[in-house]
Amino acid sequence: MRFIGCKTNLLSEISRVIQENCDNTDKVFCDIFSGTGAVSRFFKPKYKIISNDMMYFSHILTAATIEINQMPEFKRLKEEGITDPLNFLEIAPVKASDYGYVTETFSPVGKAGRMYFNEENAERIDFIRDTIELWKQRGWINQSEYKYLLACLIEGIPFVSNITGTYGAYLKKWDKRALKHFELQRLEIYDNKQRNICYNEDANDLIRKISGDILYIDPPYNERQYLPNYHVLETIAKNDKPNVYGVTGIRDYSGQKSKYCMKAQVYDAFKDLLSNADFKHIIISYSDDGLLMQEQIVELLKSTCIANTVKVYKIGYNRYKSKIQTEHEQHFEYLFYARKKESVNTGEPAAVPKSTIVTGKKKYIKSPMNYIGGKYKLLPQLIELFPKAIDTFVDLFAGSFTVTANVKANNYICNDINYKVVEMVRTLCYADIEVVLARIHAKIKEYGLSKTNAEGYKRFREFYNLNSNPIDLFTLSCFSFNYQFRFNNQLEYNNPFGRNRSQYSAVTEKNLITFVEEMKQRQIEFYSRDFRLLSTDRLGSNDFIYCDPPYLITTGSYNDGNRGFKDWKEQEENDLLEWLNKANSQGAKFALSNMFSHLGKNNEILIEWAKKYNVHYIDSDYSNCNYQLKDKTNSNSVEVLITNY
Repeated sequence: MRFIGCKTNLLSEISRVIQENCDNTDKVFCDIFSGTGAVSRFFKPKYKIISNDMMYFSHILTAATIEINQMPEFKRLKEEGITDPLNFLEIAPVKASDYGYVTETFSPVGKAGRMYFNEENAERIDFIRDTIELWKQRGWINQSEYKYLLACLIEGIPFVSNITGTYGAYLKKWDKRALKHFELQRLEIYDNKQRNICYNEDANDLIRKISGDILYIDPPYNERQYLPNYHVLETIAKNDKPNVYGVTGIRDYSGQKSKYCMKAQVYDAFKDLLSNADFKHIIISYSDDGLLMQEQIVELLKSTCIANTVKVYKIGYNRYKSKIQTEHEQHFEYLFYARKKESVNTGEPAAVPKSTIVTGKKKYIKSPMNYIGGKYKLLPQLIELFPKAIDTFVDLFAGSFTVTANVKANNYICNDINYKVVEMVRTLCYADIEVVLARIHAKIKEYGLSKTNAEGYKRFREFYNLNSNPIDLFTLSCFSFNYQFRFNNQLEYNNPFGRNRSQYSAVTEKNLITFVEEMKQRQIEFYSRDFRLLSTDRLGSNDFIYCDPPYLITTGSYNDGNRGFKDWKEQEENDLLEWLNKANSQGAKFALSNMFSHLGKNNEILIEWAKKYNVHYIDSDYSNCNYQLKDKTNSNSVEVLITNY
């Protein structure tokens, strides 16, 4: 795919920089502005890959070739008689009378008369996109198969697009390329035996949640926002059928504007990214005609990395030429290298040798985190009531991730509004366990953490609030009161010391190792969002949503709105129930954990809503939980699991 700033021609130069500055101990490569994924694919045979792009169509392209390690088998489609899905999508008859969104919006058939695609190809694209979505909703394809087919579609679209190179405008006369018959692009997949992960986030948000060895940064260079140049691909990928405007039919992209394209913000954006990078090596691609000058990038690297390690490589290249030729100019691409001051992979050898790691499992996996309302004790009852075959499991309020660790599914989506906990779990799951254990033991030793050293705990808490290392958050919680995760409104950890009670014990370490090893076996998409911002549109009949929200009628600290995160009131309760109604109407299965009554209070909203679904009464005992202190016998509490199946 032709893409602004694509690094295909610079791959050998990037490789040379790595060879000169990195070594064989480096295992994790992050491509944080991945675009088409050319760099990620090039380095996939050598490293575990983390890729990211803010545009959804770019995320799909990398997810299909980086996250996935095996060619999809399409077993369920074959049961329906579709033995070759790609061939089916290319040749199945299309009803010309049923004009879809793409045909109406981006072809001359529509009222606007746009000429991105001719009528035949627009109709074929509509048919393919709608069919892929239908197969997903019916449960005929899983999440990996869905992404692969969608990527094959996106890769094929530029070959029949009536454009000069980007979608910022279409040609007023038909280019011969646009008159070809549309074909899906068969994508090759390389298996590097690693759990690669692809994100669809703002780079400056993501950088706080990940760590690794080599961070490759290839941001936009100039003031041209990327989405206006690729809005057609983004709209087809998202399939959200937005209202568009203008001659080109562009979608609203106010939420996808990059600070790296804004002269007034690019320097601070770079500084923030580099300051929060938990990586050993930094490599930056930038152009001589970018918003930042070479000297500014060197200055940023020297202030955030080891100053005497900064290097600059100057590479000549010809500017990309579209079909409309311009005067040839010589330009230069710069590759900057620096070594970071701190990294999770630069500490002392692991305090616990690899040979001592315990991998044995109980019947149910216990999360190493203590969480209000945790469901570990209820797992035998809950899992018995869950569907037996799950394609995508959605843990909408993941909390301690106990339920996720014990549910078997093909794919996982985990969400919790507490992004501090989510980034901690994500780091624990993707970092090498030896590195995690080494840092835990190093910090315990450095601060003298124990059941009696309150001053050491306070100093470590202050250190964490200044540095926010996710592994340190876990360590800190182990010595805190009731092992809990509490933050003030400035999102500073403020749980008091757990004197004579809390500690990082051998049992805790065993639970941590077992939990992490189990979670590493799962392909998880992590999110930290208000549940109302998550869409159910791509969920089908084989997908399952589990909800364990704050309980409206209990007094858990997560319910009071004073922990740096939004409180839970009747509005949130009603919005969740409506969200589940929508999921039900789209065919997805769900189960909701909640309470009908507690301490003399009834949740009338829930009781009324549950009448149209199935109610299972749960034998629960939370007598040791903070929000049960007034009712040690728990005799007045009625806990339920509400399902739509």
